[in-house]
Amino acid sequence: MSSENWRPVLSAPAERDLTEITRWTTENFGARQAIVYCDLILEALMQLRLGPEVPGARPRPELGLLLYTLNVARRGKPGRHFLLYRPRDGRVIEILRVLHQSMDIERHAPLGGTGADTPSTS
Repeated sequence: MSSENWRPVLSAPAERDLTEITRWTTENFGARQAIVYCDLILEALMQLRLGPEVPGARPRPELGLLLYTLNVARRGKPGRHFLLYRPRDGRVIEILRVLHQSMDIERHAPLGGTGADTPSTS
């Protein structure tokens, strides 16, 4: 697989998740820490340019066809969130949600991994 041939795209729920994570982190730990944590999440998103089965990715067939999770922790930096995603046609990786590890993934995952929301282009 050639490097960086995939394009991660955030769904509307994933964008809302990132907004909420940023808001919560800013309120509880300050703007500087929110920037650091958002950079960590961005790094995990950029890793997905290499494809859906990057190191650390975990297939989640119990949630739906071709669903994966990837923890946002990188290079020894802790992260308590994970990306829930699936590969799509055209070498797109659709980020369905960005969830905290304490959340019930089955409750927050799109039913059957089909997801009603369409990916955002932003």
